[in-house]
Amino acid sequence: MIRSELVQALAKENPDLRADEVEKVVDIFFEEITNRLVDGGRVELRGFGAFSIRSREPRQGRNPRTGEPVSVPGKRVPYFKPGKEIRDRLNAD
Repeated sequence: MIRSELVQALAKENPDLRADEVEKVVDIFFEEITNRLVDGGRVELRGFGAFSIRSREPRQGRNPRTGEPVSVPGKRVPYFKPGKEIRDRLNAD
């Protein structure tokens, strides 16, 4: 599902809201998650999962074309851990 499909699905489920209002809600939702992660926080959505940040240490990599060593700087990356409810639904037989 892409962002526009999400907006359309939410607009269909909420006919009392205009499409631009639904789009604004989706924008705010994603912006708030991003802002919390940038500040080093964690976002937990009960039954769905949790977003957090993991740090990767600097390391030595290799250029795949030349084989030369390349210094890869450390960085922070987003991490998602699915909740129990979503894991159960994905693995239901």
